[in-house]
Amino acid sequence: MINVSFHSKAKRVLSLSAAASVSVLLAACGGGTGSAQYSIDSSGNLTSASASTKLANGSTQTTSVSTTPSTTTGSTTTTTTTGTTTTTGTTTGTTAGTTTGTTTGTTTGTTTGTTAGTTTGTTTGTTTGTTTGTTTGTTAGTTTGTTTGTTTGTTTGTTTGTTTATPMPHGQTGTAWTLTFQDEFNSWNTAKWNDTIWYEASNPTKNYTVSNGSLKIWPQRDATGKFFNRTIDTDGKYYQTYGFFEIEAKLPIGKGTWPAFWLFNHIGSRRPEIDIMEAYAGGGPASGWSDANFHPTAYAPTVWIDAGRLAGTKTILTSDLSASFNKYAVKWEPNRQTFYFNGREVYTLAVTMPDPMYIMLDLWYGSASGQPDNTTPQGIGNSYEINYVRAWKQG
Repeated sequence: MINVSFHSKAKRVLSLSAAASVSVLLAACGGGTGSAQYSIDSSGNLTSASASTKLANGSTQTTSVSTTPSTTTGSTTTTTTTGTTTTTGTTTGTTAGTTTGTTTGTTTGTTTGTTAGTTTGTTTGTTTGTTTGTTTGTTAGTTTGTTTGTTTGTTTGTTTGTTTATPMPHGQTGTAWTLTFQDEFNSWNTAKWNDTIWYEASNPTKNYTVSNGSLKIWPQRDATGKFFNRTIDTDGKYYQTYGFFEIEAKLPIGKGTWPAFWLFNHIGSRRPEIDIMEAYAGGGPASGWSDANFHPTAYAPTVWIDAGRLAGTKTILTSDLSASFNKYAVKWEPNRQTFYFNGREVYTLAVTMPDPMYIMLDLWYGSASGQPDNTTPQGIGNSYEINYVRAWKQG
């Protein structure tokens, strides 16, 4: 039901067409309370009208109409009425819809871990964190918006790898050493080694090789049927005065075998010599050099000031030196030579040896080992086998 108050500009009776127009106007306003204003012409025709109604939902609805004067053609009377209806107000409520959005953010963190060695390796870990932010946007059936925030977290992990360190003299502490020569025998290196001593030609019969990370020299008869000496040295390629010299080696067995590791030089007529290891497996148990099976059970370090001028020597008793690898070394100082077996000091001499010397590794025959015979094992399986040769200078 609508309650309308009328305020006319001219007090005249409404024509039928005007009354119809006002009825349309009031119907358009819908149910509620409000007011209407209209104007009529001298013929009682409605020329304009408007009404304003407050609806039950709180909105205000405004309706206006206008008419053209009636025209009669024949028996037909035409009146044109136009109007508009506008509703204004605020709608509040809850919209159920779908929220879509994009989350953007920055992850920052710190990687901490422990690195062992010079590394190559892989870092693994787990990143945990919390995303916080505010969603802003306009809801119209479907909510669209953007979530922004920052993820922070910490990655922890451990890197493991393999470190290749510069080797140091075995058993030496408290002294700075610089590596000056090294061969781990991954290949045969003619830039470092000769395969014969300076006063002999190289025997063409092959009785040495580098394989599986070691140098091997073995007893062998040559084309004449004789056992022959083999010398591997650095003469003309590497010399040093003073320092620390070390090998790791396993020795051959059998009559006549005479493996050695020594420092030597031929300077004019002089022959300075430091024998770090000489062994004589062919001596047998009565000699003190080997057991009944001609396995070496002792060796000797020796210093020669010159050919025929012995400074000192000592026999070092051991277990079977053909059964496993052992380290043989000397620390050569200006007025002192100290010999080591597996890092343990075994002999010291106070001798002045000022000449530069080169490294020798050899398998000879004779001396305290006697002569080889048909019982002496031949071939690579009975090798003087050297894992490495290294030298250092102090400082």
